Order: sequence, then C-alpha cells, then structure tokens
Amino acid sequence: MTAGFGTIDAYVATFSEEPGYFDFARVGPIGRTVEAEQHAQTRLQATARFGTLDSLWEQDARVREAVALVVGLRADQVAFQPNTSQGLMHALFGVTGGVAMSLAEFPSLTFAAARSAEALGVVEPLWLETDHGRLTPGNLRDQLTSSVEAVAVSLVDFRTGYVADLEGIRQVIGDRLLIVDAIQGFGVVDAPFELADVVVAGGQKWVRAGWGTGFLGLSDRAAERLTPVFSGFSGAANAEGEQSWTMPVDEVRAPAAGAAAFQVSNPDPIAQARFAAALEEIAAVGVPQINALVAEKVSRVIDLADEYAIPVVSPRDESERAGIVVLEPDPDQLTVLTASLFNHGVSATSRDGQVRLSPHVSTSEDSLDMLRGSFVSFATAIQI
Repeated sequence: MTAGFGTIDAYVATFSEEPGYFDFARVGPIGRTVEAEQHAQTRLQATARFGTLDSLWEQDARVREAVALVVGLRADQVAFQPNTSQGLMHALFGVTGGVAMSLAEFPSLTFAAARSAEALGVVEPLWLETDHGRLTPGNLRDQLTSSVEAVAVSLVDFRTGYVADLEGIRQVIGDRLLIVDAIQGFGVVDAPFELADVVVAGGQKWVRAGWGTGFLGLSDRAAERLTPVFSGFSGAANAEGEQSWTMPVDEVRAPAAGAAAFQVSNPDPIAQARFAAALEEIAAVGVPQINALVAEKVSRVIDLADEYAIPVVSPRDESERAGIVVLEPDPDQLTVLTASLFNHGVSATSRDGQVRLSPHVSTSEDSLDMLRGSFVSFATAIQI
C-alpha cells in the first residue's frame, strides 16, 4: 500500500528503534505517535491550565473504545488494567470451581490460579500436561474433568511461539469459561477473540504503548459468572447498578455490573492515552496487515537460521506462529551464539538453553543484516 493515514507503510514509519532489535516479545519500543501522546498529556498535567485537566478523565472512555475496536467487544465489556498480571488476578480470583491450565504457562496465569486457591479455597487448579509446551484441543480433551469450570491458555506461548487453536479449544470445552492471556499475540495475531470469555493483555510488547497499559475484556457470560473480588471504589455501582461516576463516600456500595466492577482505583489517564493512541493506529491499519508483515519478517529470520544450520524449534507453519522464532543450538554452542548476537548488537532473549528472536513490522534490512552477521560469526566460531 502507498503511504498515508491508516496504511501499513505509514504505521511502520512511526517507529525508529535502533537496528538490531529482535526482542519485541519482551518489550516493544514505542513509536512517535505514542511518544507525542505521552508528551501532550504530560504537558496538560504539568501546566494544569484552567479547564484542561478534565480531558485527562476522558481517556478511560477513549481507551475502552480503542480496545473494543481491536478485540471485537463492546466498550462496556472492557476495563482498563495497569498490566496483564493484574487483569489475570481479577479473572482467576473471580472463578469458582476447577480451572485447567498448564504449569508451563507464563507465571502471571499460574500464580493467579495458585494464589486464588490458597486465599479463597474456591478455585481448584488442574495442571495440564502439554505436547512439548503446546496446549492443543486433543491433549486438552483427554484431561478435562467434570469439575473444570474454566480453561486458561496463552494466545501465544512465550517459550515456543505457538499460537493456540482457540476455535478447537472452544469446541472441546463446551460452555466452560475460556480465559485467554493474549499479551504475546495482542496486536499482531488476528485471533477469534469472540470465542473467549475473558481476554487479558498488556500494551508494552507488540502494541508498543509502554508499561502501565492493559485491559480486561469480559463476555456477558463471564461478567455474570465471575465474582469481582478486588473491586474498589472506582468499580462501585450507582442506584441503578451501573458504574458510579461520582465518589461513593459515606457508604460502601456494591460492585457495578459487568467489567466495570473489576477495578481497584482510578487509573493513570496518561497511560490510558498512550494505550489508546497505539490501539487506534492498529485499528486503522488492521491487525491482518500487521500480521502479514510480521509473518514476512519471521520467515526471513527462519531462512537465515536455516542458512547457517541453527536449529529452529518454534512453529514454521504460519497458522501456528506469531512473531517469535526460537533457536536451540547444541548446549555447548549456546554461549557462542549469544556472544555472537551480543557482539553484533542484536537484542534477543536467551533462556533455558534457547534463544528467542522476535521481529516486528519495523524490523529493518539493517537489522536483518546484523542478524546475518551474528550468524556468520557463530558458524565460523563453531567450525574452528
């Protein structure tokens, strides 16, 4: 597409991270749009010109509308959260009954389930076995029990880069709640979020909105079945049972209906503005276009790894992968590979004998050249 508002070219042009960055699965450098939003809102807070601070309180409605556009929910089904972990805590503390998930999930999920079980005694974690780190409809079906009320899964596994089959999982679990930790794919995977009952994600990775940004999205069914355990004054109800926009003083009101109840205090409006700005750009471009360009970058990384005979253990099929490529050299070659990446200025994550590379739409030819250079050095070193 030609450059212009709402095009993939214009979106890419808003980013300016240094070449060599392949670590978007850890944190995504913000772009100029988010940076400008941060500056503008901070100036409002700094100057406090008469009448201007009111615009900060408008960011809650704005960010919920932006999330709704990308996820396919109504704005009233969304509650802003400062991070994924807090949103998952809200969800897992709100469940009653068995919750099935893998212990291999990112700790935000497993800790939320375990802490809920320890504190309230109404959640019973069922720790699932996986197929080499992949939770599939087949292995899930064989492990479900009648006591399971909810199933929790990552949209994209942080270790393997595997994209969960939400459609297959939904078919297997029936009317149980489906809780999705979407952070490793949110903004780059065109997922059928409408199949989930709970969707939680943060904005510091692929959305590139910075820290302190996230959301909890609830289907109407989930809002009815989850208990808002941590519901503060900002999630209190008015006389009609809806979210109260006035301070509930001199009384402790019941939680509001729906997603609004799952809040503890007033949110950071500047963080909300950053998140909204990033999501509005994504909505304008479209996640499918972003996904297609990320898929192209991932293919380039896989091709380079193949060229230098570095084993790729993450999915190769585009339908099973997102933005993550996992390399697993021989154990005695891992240090050589990580040193080669470091010496060529390539940012990546090394963990548990593997190296995780994660490009984004703005990953440049210079970055790919730097990655190639590191692979050349690695291949040369292991042959000496």
